[in-house]
Amino acid sequence: MCRSYEDRPIERSVLLDVIDVASRSPSAGKTQGLHVLELTGSDRDRYWNITLPEERREGFAWPGLLRAPTLLIPFGDPQAYVERYSEPDKSRTGLGVGPEAWTTPYWLVDASMATMALLLAATEHGLGTLLFGMFAHEDAVRAAFSVPEHFVAVGVVAIGYPDGATPRRGRSANRPRRRADEILATPDRWSHDMCGD
Repeated sequence: MCRSYEDRPIERSVLLDVIDVASRSPSAGKTQGLHVLELTGSDRDRYWNITLPEERREGFAWPGLLRAPTLLIPFGDPQAYVERYSEPDKSRTGLGVGPEAWTTPYWLVDASMATMALLLAATEHGLGTLLFGMFAHEDAVRAAFSVPEHFVAVGVVAIGYPDGATPRRGRSANRPRRRADEILATPDRWSHDMCGD
């Protein structure tokens, strides 16, 4: 994750390639319910004015983040999935009745996988990225940019050319990474580890 950027725009062809790669990630029923809001120039500035007003920036730990030329906000569209699963080849699933029928919200799963593909594709183009949440500001951002109410945000991706600076590390950076053998479990191990047997 990159927290400091050069103040130069991303070539349009590069950005479109990154989005094209994201669009090829798994999509339940090939629903393709991904939407990505692109914020550049004054729209990018308006986003920061909403989420990090000028008076709060003096103590902000990552001022180079504000130079990222583009912010991308990926959204999943629950209605698209309900409509797709109402079609004849999917209707037997019962998932076309409404979002509440889905025990796993695949609009968010798919949009998250697309976001990961986007991050990786950006890296292949020599770009830096940072995924972060809107949290308490989501409603204000939705209103400012006329985002449909039913869309579900994955987060915000800052994207641009890294400036080579070494900004302060995030507070979570020193947490140890779990090893692969701690993550991967067989049914026997699952039972033992989860139940404390």
